[in-house]
Amino acid sequence: MKSITFEAPGKPADILVLTDIATPEPKAGEVRMRVLLSPINPSDIMFVQNMYGIRPVFPTAQAGFEAVGIVDACGEGVQIPIGTRASFTGIGTWAEYAIASAKGLIPVPDTMTDEAAAQLFVNPFTAYAMVLESGVEAGDYLMLSAAGSAFGKMVIQVCKMKGIKTIGTVRRPDMVESLLALGADHIIDTSTESLPRRVKEITQGAGVKCILDAVAGPAAAEMLPCLAQKGRMLVYGALSLSDIPVNAGIMIFKEISIQGFWLTGWMKDARPEHKKEVFSQVVSLLAEGKVHLPVEATYTLDEIAQAVVHADAEGRTGKILLRIG
Repeated sequence: MKSITFEAPGKPADILVLTDIATPEPKAGEVRMRVLLSPINPSDIMFVQNMYGIRPVFPTAQAGFEAVGIVDACGEGVQIPIGTRASFTGIGTWAEYAIASAKGLIPVPDTMTDEAAAQLFVNPFTAYAMVLESGVEAGDYLMLSAAGSAFGKMVIQVCKMKGIKTIGTVRRPDMVESLLALGADHIIDTSTESLPRRVKEITQGAGVKCILDAVAGPAAAEMLPCLAQKGRMLVYGALSLSDIPVNAGIMIFKEISIQGFWLTGWMKDARPEHKKEVFSQVVSLLAEGKVHLPVEATYTLDEIAQAVVHADAEGRTGKILLRIG
């Protein structure tokens, strides 16, 4: 079968290659999926550079964590019907076939498009779970960086439905109006506006209870003064590829906290009712078209170099997908 592989970590466009490898066979408790579509997420890019929580295994590693596909074969003890269309996660989804845990499979309704199903887990589940984890209630403010990302747009839509007010940050003025139209209450262009001053004006000096940050680095440090007393920043990404320089005085006297968020870890420890809500609500919202996951472009496996460059480019308005089946 054809698969995107790499033999050493590095810049994705330079090291990813399309190769022929053996088609995998499912073991007990596993299924083999015929892959239809797979997104390119920031976690995929970091994995290829050996900068993610899960590390590639060499000499030949496969790429891709998430996809939608068709159940093609079942391992021992698995009763899922062949032909079931499902969203799944695993290592090596940028391939014609991939192995997934049968327990982790998410069958998708006919009303959900392949494009939505391909993105079902990483961004929507993380977005919904983080809104729950934030503890922000209806009528209060939740703040998020990189508001124009696919994740940011999902958070805005979820918060709108829950009655939570959102303040998003962007670095491009042309994104402001579209995000306001999507449901954001305030969008701050940090290239032209003072972030702490605008948040102080918006919240009448109270600050926000929680910030969801995708950037880390100095940009995250600039957001910390926007937190309310005993506020919390949840960091789920590091687009800047740098650490957060923390002002100890702000942490001490405002009693704020900075906490990492990784969906894999959250799924292990979350309350059962929260996990049930995330699964049921995300699938329902996407199937009914109440939440939209925009796609900017679709590439084939042999266009992987162009695809990863596009996925890592600034100013995208939607996800980059790989069409495989």
